Amino acid sequence: MSQIATSTTTTFSEIAGKVTEGSRIGRDEARWLWSNASDEELRSLAAMVRGRFHAPATCTYMVMRIINYTNVCVAQCDYCAFYKLPSQDGGYVLSQEDVFAKLDELLALGGDLAAFNGGFNPHLPLSYYCELFAAIRARYGDGLEFYALTIAEFMYLADHAKLSYSEAAARLKDAGVRWITGGGSEILTEEFRARHSKFKYTVAQYFEAQRAIVEAGLKTTATMVIGFDESLEERLEHLERTRQFQDETGGLASFLCWTFKPYFTQIGGIEITTAEYLRHLALCRIYLDNIPRIRTSVLTQNEQALGGLNYGADDFDLPIEDEVTQKAGATISLDFERILNYARELGYTPTYRHVSLGQPPWVEV
Repeated sequence: MSQIATSTTTTFSEIAGKVTEGSRIGRDEARWLWSNASDEELRSLAAMVRGRFHAPATCTYMVMRIINYTNVCVAQCDYCAFYKLPSQDGGYVLSQEDVFAKLDELLALGGDLAAFNGGFNPHLPLSYYCELFAAIRARYGDGLEFYALTIAEFMYLADHAKLSYSEAAARLKDAGVRWITGGGSEILTEEFRARHSKFKYTVAQYFEAQRAIVEAGLKTTATMVIGFDESLEERLEHLERTRQFQDETGGLASFLCWTFKPYFTQIGGIEITTAEYLRHLALCRIYLDNIPRIRTSVLTQNEQALGGLNYGADDFDLPIEDEVTQKAGATISLDFERILNYARELGYTPTYRHVSLGQPPWVEV
């Protein structure tokens, strides 16, 4: 007997009625929409939910850099083309001077946000991170913001330092950290993690760490990666867990979904189509009715990602570097105006969304 419950709502008009009146849809309705709704119908519902948070024909963007401070990692996820084991040649750790050079270049290109993403490096103590982040805060003040680590890295760091998640969050906060993002989530089901990242943390541990981050007064986000071998049910479980966490904490500032780049990875495979990605974005916007900002991924979809603005997204970033996805086949363009023009051609007015708290040094006053 199938474990999938049969929905009592089987028509688009019934689901649309719930969304129109502000009622929440469940997994059955989401499953029905994915399997039966047309692109136009998904766009219409996604636009309706988007309109509760953002004015029509508007969107925001950031210029940012993902700084891969180390490529040494013991997690051994089969979807990663980036990591080196501690015993392999080619491993590296960036010095503070290396990081500053990357941040200076980011500022010169008009960006004000950096995100740090590396791996589970057993040779890096907590002091490396605290000293680095404190030095960044001292050097750049509020004129630049940074996402310090992903949740997955934060968890490894806490365990490696023999600290509770709360204690680790407090130490990083004291070092000037304000954000720890939702990276490392991929697909939040235990089955997915058993298949592809058995040395990573469980879903329950992931949310335990994220709750500690929120309770410490730090900001965080939600992320999702699709296009592996995950089922529709696994995608829906991820969305359900994310929505429930937001109900309980209100701590998620945004949700970003991107697509798996399979090139040069152990798992391999073929990229999903942009059409599938856009449909999934719409489903995310409809389902995640308690997260204000839904972000589309220029990093993995290039200018095609701007089509996501018609599928419920309202925000995107223009990345200048991310070795992790570039190693797996992502390409990055610094022709920002060309990319922004795609948004304009779709009828949107893109506005820069500054993340830094202070006046960015490149803005004339």
